[in-house]
Amino acid sequence: MINHPLISIITVVYNGAKTLEQTIQSVINQTYNNIEYIIIDGGSTDGTLDIIKKYENHISQWVSEPDKGLYDAMNKGISKANGELIGMINSDDWYEDNAVELIADAYQKHSEKRIFHGDRYDVLENGSKSIRKFHPSKFKFLYYGMTYNHPSMFIHRDIYKKCFYNINLKALSDYEFVLKQFLKNKNSFHYVPVAYVNYRLDGISGAMILKDAIHEGFKARKNAGFKLFQNLMSIFIRLALVNLNKLLL
Repeated sequence: MINHPLISIITVVYNGAKTLEQTIQSVINQTYNNIEYIIIDGGSTDGTLDIIKKYENHISQWVSEPDKGLYDAMNKGISKANGELIGMINSDDWYEDNAVELIADAYQKHSEKRIFHGDRYDVLENGSKSIRKFHPSKFKFLYYGMTYNHPSMFIHRDIYKKCFYNINLKALSDYEFVLKQFLKNKNSFHYVPVAYVNYRLDGISGAMILKDAIHEGFKARKNAGFKLFQNLMSIFIRLALVNLNKLLL
């Protein structure tokens, strides 16, 4: 039994003054207490630093300096983290109050697992929400795209010691990372069937055009270990589904 493990939470932000305060409050108001909170700012100029300083007493570490993008900032935060499990909550998103408690409880019961994940709320600009559940299809994950909810993930530090996020991808480095871990050991994943993270639908990956998504998906699968035939099959499946959807409209 693991009693109240330290859990690190990392927020990456750049000019996120509009939403950052809600993110910070969702972390510091968690029902679970043993949390290390790290904020990595990319050199904001819009008032983000004022918000960080307002909550400085609740933040374990923070830094503000230029970086090479989202995934470089995430890697920077991981390198500073001391927790047994590490979660990522970007400045557009926020946790439900019991999110970390749910993960800590799952870890106590399944300490052999290394990646904990759950469902999420997708939040539209008007504030309406819908649940995006984890899709358990192995086929869809391998050949179509990300079925796991990355903002819900808490990953053991043992994995992050061996693998960081690929900073050469613009939007699908999280897919590459999760796919690598799945291909290594799919039994290291543990699903918590609850929506405990809120995700605003205006992120980088959601705005990608089809051509770019296919190109990045190809590179992500290749880096994760796909052979050429598998990768070509994934492109065929993606295009076939897009055309099918057009016919059904």
